[in-house]
Amino acid sequence: MGRVTDWVRGLALTLGAPGLYLVAFLDSSFLSLPEITDILVVWMVTRSHERMILYVAAATLGSLTGCLIMYFVGRKGGEVLLRKRFASATVDRAMAAFERFGVLVVLIPAILPPPAPFKIFVLLSGVAGISLGKFVTAIVIGRGARYLTLGILAIRYGESAMAYMEEHGLAVAGAAIGLLLAGLAGYLIWSRAQRAKSR
Repeated sequence: MGRVTDWVRGLALTLGAPGLYLVAFLDSSFLSLPEITDILVVWMVTRSHERMILYVAAATLGSLTGCLIMYFVGRKGGEVLLRKRFASATVDRAMAAFERFGVLVVLIPAILPPPAPFKIFVLLSGVAGISLGKFVTAIVIGRGARYLTLGILAIRYGESAMAYMEEHGLAVAGAAIGLLLAGLAGYLIWSRAQRAKSR
């Protein structure tokens, strides 16, 4: 796996944003390339600050494309696969979480740094029948927030941004999640106020 990882990383650095898209796609679908996408985002942004949005978008779209494959696998019989790989009680608890919290169960892991589990929730999104629109929105917001945060840290701290994330990753992710939830709460309050005015 080390040789594959080195080859993928070298290819991404050669191709730029398309290579970053490819790595994020592979990491979110067939392969497991822990932190490679994060490291590449930091490395590329450190060298080209003005391309930060391009790199964040490439990583986010690549991850979304890979996640969609896992989502459709879940829709087409992923529960059998999950129950073979995980204890039934674990799968049942995760399904209950989806029923209670809906799309937040995939949104929050999309933001959290490794080693927080992510792919199981992507598969479960398909199994649980989360709508495609909600799933895509959750992945774009979650992964976008994560890679944007890394891009901002790369501009501020350079290559030491990854060390900062390793030391303060949960705090940074918690702050990002808090901001997203605050934005969601604000939107819900605003939309209710608009509906009340129209009555």
